[in-house]
Amino acid sequence: MPRSVNAVASRRRRKRIMNLAKGYWGSRSKVYTIAKNTVEKGLQYAYRDRKTKKREFRALWIQRINAGARQHGISYSQLMGKLAAKNIGLNRKVLADLAMNNPDAFKAVVDAVK
Repeated sequence: MPRSVNAVASRRRRKRIMNLAKGYWGSRSKVYTIAKNTVEKGLQYAYRDRKTKKREFRALWIQRINAGARQHGISYSQLMGKLAAKNIGLNRKVLADLAMNNPDAFKAVVDAVK
């Protein structure tokens, strides 16, 4: 009995990897075995960095809030503590946006907690 191979599924699997490798340099986009390694590594980075992105944005927001708060004579930690004490439910993303793009509104928030 001849050996049965599923060529359709094999080709589909290889084609998917090669499509994901489009735009890579040299043999990384041409040779299946090298493309497979590169794509797998890229997917690992993508998974890891979806978590890292959240961390980095939170750190950026905190820096922006701190810079805006210090212009009004209050530190970041004091501002966040007083916001929590007064039950003002603005998150860091919104506060950072106010500090950057709408300083008057941010000043009103700082004055409300002072």
